[in-house]
Amino acid sequence: MLSNSNEMREKILLEPISQGADNLRIISGYSAHTMVSWHITEIAKRFDRAINIDLTVGMCIRDRLFRPIHEGFKSIMKNGYGDCQSKFTCKYITEGSPVHTKIYLWEKDGKPFRAFTGSANYTQPAFFGRHREYMSECDSAVAVEYLDSLEEDSTYCTHADIEDKIIITEKPQRLITIGTENDHDRLSSISVQGLGVKEVRLPLVIIRGKRKGEVHVHSGINWGQRKGREHNQAYIPVPADIGRTDFFPDVGIHFSVTTDDGKILILSRGQDGGKGMSTPQNNSLLGEYLRNRLGLANGARVDKEDFERYGRTDITFYKLDDEQYFMDFSQPEVNTGNVDAPL
Repeated sequence: MLSNSNEMREKILLEPISQGADNLRIISGYSAHTMVSWHITEIAKRFDRAINIDLTVGMCIRDRLFRPIHEGFKSIMKNGYGDCQSKFTCKYITEGSPVHTKIYLWEKDGKPFRAFTGSANYTQPAFFGRHREYMSECDSAVAVEYLDSLEEDSTYCTHADIEDKIIITEKPQRLITIGTENDHDRLSSISVQGLGVKEVRLPLVIIRGKRKGEVHVHSGINWGQRKGREHNQAYIPVPADIGRTDFFPDVGIHFSVTTDDGKILILSRGQDGGKGMSTPQNNSLLGEYLRNRLGLANGARVDKEDFERYGRTDITFYKLDDEQYFMDFSQPEVNTGNVDAPL
């Protein structure tokens, strides 16, 4: 019996790899690309070999699937995940009744090895202690039989007609529940503000002392601006007073960000005490994105004048739910000349 989240992560998601397992088949009622991101990253850190992960999500035929999650699954399946060599495939149950079952089946050299079943969805809230869960080891042969029975009722998330088979929504469930706008409207800062969700502004420049308003020389957006580093490497500083709140997830948790220009990024907090936020897949992706928004070349040093020209020195984050955020770095329509970051 497994109920402690740390033990669950270790025993179910990682330990079988050290015992030679090389393929993980999952059926989970609900899941998210942020969990896949964390899992593949953790495997790459701890093991010097690739693992195949084959995920089937069971409740899409009944419940809505937030588009960033769908697009995240598709992206990892098509493009892989950074330098990680692990392979990921994702299917949705699209025929028959929805599936609420959770089974994790490890295979070794093409044969059933170990299997687990219980209440935990393949999500970070389930495996990081935000929900109470119960899991236990089960008969791997029975697990294979059950998973095989679902194959003909599932469709790959990359299938051309997948959006005709399940409901893809442009807003997470919480915003659909409390909102009045059309569910198919793309997220925007105006629509998010109108729903009264929590927000914070994070400065991209120094906010205190003699260098207030200046850009960090070798940290923040210019983290990679030093010899031997990839110059796009960057992180967004998280002031201590914000870092101590529950606005952002804990250090190491991966979360998804939809940007005001329609991009999807996966971020996580790192640095000492979670004081910096970057893209765990590749910490150059964030710097490349921000430089593109500022109209700069890849790898260019960012200076105060670049922010002055753009018209802002901060980024606004809106919390949609525990793993989904909206990020507004839109250029002000009217540049008032006030470029000081918020205190």
